[in-house]
Amino acid sequence: MSRRDFLASSAAAAATFTIVPRHVLGGEGQTPPSEQIRAALIGCGGRSSGTFGLLGKNAVKVAECDVRFKDKADNKTVYTDFRRVLERDDIDVVAIATHPGWHALISIAAMEAGKDVLCEKPLCRFISEGRAIADAEKRTGRIFQIENKGAPGKSKLRKILHHGLVGNKFDRTAIIRGAFKLEQWHGHMEYGLASAKGLDWDMYCGPAPMRPLNGHRVGGSHRGYWDYDGGGLGDMATHHLWGPACGTGRDLSCPVEAIPYAPPQHPEAAGMWGWCEIKFADGFKMVLESTEWGKPYEKPANPSNDDEKYLLGLLSPEDLKKLDTLPDAPGGEPGFLQAIRTRQRAGGHAERAHKVTMIFHMANVAFRCGRTVRMDPVTEQIIGDEEANRLVNQPMRAPWRL
Repeated sequence: MSRRDFLASSAAAAATFTIVPRHVLGGEGQTPPSEQIRAALIGCGGRSSGTFGLLGKNAVKVAECDVRFKDKADNKTVYTDFRRVLERDDIDVVAIATHPGWHALISIAAMEAGKDVLCEKPLCRFISEGRAIADAEKRTGRIFQIENKGAPGKSKLRKILHHGLVGNKFDRTAIIRGAFKLEQWHGHMEYGLASAKGLDWDMYCGPAPMRPLNGHRVGGSHRGYWDYDGGGLGDMATHHLWGPACGTGRDLSCPVEAIPYAPPQHPEAAGMWGWCEIKFADGFKMVLESTEWGKPYEKPANPSNDDEKYLLGLLSPEDLKKLDTLPDAPGGEPGFLQAIRTRQRAGGHAERAHKVTMIFHMANVAFRCGRTVRMDPVTEQIIGDEEANRLVNQPMRAPWRL
């Protein structure tokens, strides 16, 4: 081979040789693109970093959206309108940390746009929104997860309840007491207070009524207004209820009655309450007690304790044998990150989140109406009380609708 031929062949070889960046190969300390989660954050306030952090170290934030970004939105990586974010086909997951008045509409739109969803608690602002989210999850086949809430494990208690082996004889009462932050999260009926620069107030209100500007409605204090949240219950009840509710099978059924003990409630601002007794069709009762107002709930005759043993004692010898042959109740689903890889339903899926959230939403309906309300567990509508039903399925400001 001549020197000229050698140099020519060497140049050709060099031309086809490419240095591959380390992150593409996934070397030590690097994540290859195939394992990255391309995610958008919608709602960039106080809870946003914690919510987005639940996506793990492989999440890459490719877009962020907030109604306070009116002055800096470029509609490339920074947005004020979530609909522009959902138009992008390079986003796998949407993390939602807006006020709860937006949770349902954004979650449903994201799943219909082919995105998986991680949503901050509470699931939604009113009961019909929760049903709509759960139906959208099922209809679209997308993965939905409420915050970092996990799945209940397998148990004989859940199996007994799932298969209806004790009818309405689960005569136990669980009390969830304190730490609902009622005093902290109550509304201030003042208008004209200073608000954040660059805020799109119309988009902030969204499906809620367009009220006069009130800076106290923006930020964490939004929790004190029915337009956006549910007071202390909206903020804290998901945390306090998830474990006890799933542990006693409340995610397998709907509440049927709520008996409130509270002073009259303001139509716009969340206020104080004492307790609410929630009843279920299987006989179980769950009491939410604030310890911040009024007299305490009377000590129940049959407090919740070792409930599985109690239920097993109600079964006939025939049903005890039958129990071993029945499939387990739903539960044991994976966490969100595994779920989006395997396309399995996540532990904090929308149907489970809806059933748990219904417990405290029904309590808020009873508080706001000032009377006992009863629900049809099939239709998820209040029986014989149109005023209460308007709080179950609340109107939305045009053009927004479920």
